[in-house]
Amino acid sequence: MSVSDLPALNAGLNATAGVLLFAGWLMIRGGRITAHRRCMLAAFTASSLFLVSYVVYHAQAGSRPFTGQGPARAVYFAILISHVVLAAAIVPLALVTLTRALRGDFVRHRRIARWTFPIWMYVSVTGVVIYWMLYGG
Repeated sequence: MSVSDLPALNAGLNATAGVLLFAGWLMIRGGRITAHRRCMLAAFTASSLFLVSYVVYHAQAGSRPFTGQGPARAVYFAILISHVVLAAAIVPLALVTLTRALRGDFVRHRRIARWTFPIWMYVSVTGVVIYWMLYGG
């Protein structure tokens, strides 16, 4: 695997995290606590691996400019800016949410998870969209 393969890997890790987050949400809605826990730990792992791969890629290759024009350019930058801001926010949110769950503080876990889940889903999905817009899928 070379550095040029990392954007596709990153998109795959983001997609995996998104699927696992949604599955975990479905599991907890259905009262399947153990399955929920497994899905969420796997989503956290996928997102952590993404972060490592993302840093390695950008340390080696820099950034890739968006070459689209017209309305696509405005859409891209609107998605990118919201993605970057929320991606920075999701790191502490996910850590606090996970820590509360692992400590058994489920009242406070649920309170913050209501915010963490949709933000984390948005970041995961928009990460894939950004990849698609930059690299064409």
